Amino acid sequence: MKAIGTVDSGRNFIDFEIEKPILRPHDLLIKVEAISINPVDTKVRKSIKGTLTQPKILGWDGLGTVVEVGSQSKLFKVGDSVFLGWRCHASWFKR
Repeated sequence: MKAIGTVDSGRNFIDFEIEKPILRPHDLLIKVEAISINPVDTKVRKSIKGTLTQPKILGWDGLGTVVEVGSQSKLFKVGDSVFLGWRCHASWFKR
């Protein structure tokens, strides 16, 4: 799966690959179709000290489609359009 993040405070955001997460009972897997670069994303990037060994996933706002639901998810179904707000980690939603 693709993610967006950074490895240090001075670099631009980067695209990178991560493993598909294993859903817990109340989790959703969302195919992100649009994002914004929230001011919080730039502040998190600037707060990084040194260079990280793995990219830090960023993401506070997005829009996408539910592609998988956890076994106990009741509010959403595959195919639902959703808005992601606050802390979603770009591809690790509600983790």
